[in-house]
Amino acid sequence: MPYVSGKTMIQEAWNSGYAIGAFTAHNLETIKAVLLAAEEEQSPIMIQIGQKAINEIGMMPLRNAVDSLIQHHQITVPICIHLDHSRKFEQCMEAATRDFQSLMFDGSALPFEDNIRITQAVVEVAHALGLGAEGEIGKIGGTEDDITVDEKDAMITTVEEALDFSERTGVDYLAVSIGTAHGVYKTTPELKFDRLSEIKAAVKKPVVLHGGSGVPDEQVVESIKRGVAKINVDTELRQSFINAVQGHWKENESDYVLADVMNTGIASMKEVVQQKIRLFGSNGKAK
Repeated sequence: MPYVSGKTMIQEAWNSGYAIGAFTAHNLETIKAVLLAAEEEQSPIMIQIGQKAINEIGMMPLRNAVDSLIQHHQITVPICIHLDHSRKFEQCMEAATRDFQSLMFDGSALPFEDNIRITQAVVEVAHALGLGAEGEIGKIGGTEDDITVDEKDAMITTVEEALDFSERTGVDYLAVSIGTAHGVYKTTPELKFDRLSEIKAAVKKPVVLHGGSGVPDEQVVESIKRGVAKINVDTELRQSFINAVQGHWKENESDYVLADVMNTGIASMKEVVQQKIRLFGSNGKAK
């Protein structure tokens, strides 16, 4: 299997000035769309397994599905399977023993010291096993999977807390709040580029941009120039898949062949993933 540690994959992107697309998988079809897009673009990618999918399907069925599809479609590009937004230390440990290559403990809702303490413990295990580790400081608004942060509770990460958190936890890549949100944007986001540059200069390690769906392309490109090396994408993928399926049924109301319907969604989502890969600059970077 062409699996690569998240630490290796993200550090290479950061050193070379591009970003890795971290695409959320919800089922067999969405995993297939991401893998086919990455192979066609010859791009390293992260497949994120998040809380909603784990609650509905289970961690191991999804993890095993990635293995099966890589084999079936003869995928050769570097792949990293990432546990996204875990709020339980025990779940991170399960993923660490289930051949995930990257772990994220999200303690952003906890008191600062508790966030540091648990994140540090996850990082120690990840590093002992050669895995990548991500933590989050500052609250990113909106809803992702089963986790919601009200806009009034979202906050822009300060340089001081980012540096303190980074140094004390030892995370390999750091998720910060600089104006993005999970879910569908009500207005066009305006990223805090000056703050991003200040955080990069202070922590001297890759920054993660959550809420990558719907961010204008020019802001995405600028964020990569200023230190972002991992960009999470979910909402746009689900929108493209579902819209394509709905469109198929409008035109073919009596089509009960599931493969026909699902392939329409896969093709649409695959195209969006390819567009993101090119925007992030990771196309052609597989080798």
